[in-house]
Amino acid sequence: MKPYPKDKEYRRFKLSTQITAKLRAHAEERGLDRDDLLFQAPEEEAPRERVPRLSADPGAPLGRTEPNAAGHCYRHGTLTGYSLGRCRCDYCRDAYCRYRAARRADGKDDPRGVRGRDTDGLIPANWFRNTIWYPAVKSAGLMNRVRLHDLRHAHASWLLAGGADLQVVKQRLGHGSLRTTEKYLHTLPDADETALDALSKMRDRALSLDVTDRFNKG
Repeated sequence: MKPYPKDKEYRRFKLSTQITAKLRAHAEERGLDRDDLLFQAPEEEAPRERVPRLSADPGAPLGRTEPNAAGHCYRHGTLTGYSLGRCRCDYCRDAYCRYRAARRADGKDDPRGVRGRDTDGLIPANWFRNTIWYPAVKSAGLMNRVRLHDLRHAHASWLLAGGADLQVVKQRLGHGSLRTTEKYLHTLPDADETALDALSKMRDRALSLDVTDRFNKG
């Protein structure tokens, strides 16, 4: 693993029985060893060939751009329309793309090579979003735009709403300060009941320990 982005340190925390069972089944299904990553980056896909963008003939009567700061107008679909007229319509953008592509083809402007995925073995974020996360959100029928980071927020909020210790939640999220963790605190309609349940649980625990201690001494 690589250091976490929050505090650059490794951390350990317990997982639920359900998640542990799913991870165990995942490892057994793929024959993973002790030192293997649970989720590995997919094999590099063959780079797609760049297809130059084509638009209407720049010489066609496309009209003129809106006046720039100096009040000058230029013909759409030309380099001057993009650079001097500050126009960002499709025709002017394509004119600039063709100009840059022609210069790179002539060895100018530091021609770009084939881009590769920079990864240390972990799953790239964009691959996970497009291949796993977005299909899962669509399959769940969620109408609102749900980000992957919302799972982290929900996890922290539910723990705190359920009575989890603030320091424990701070360690699970890798926060450096309790002030950051406190942002996940939300007042829920049943907050009072949750507090009373937590108090009763601790009182029952203390009573049970006291009875056990007396029994051992007796």
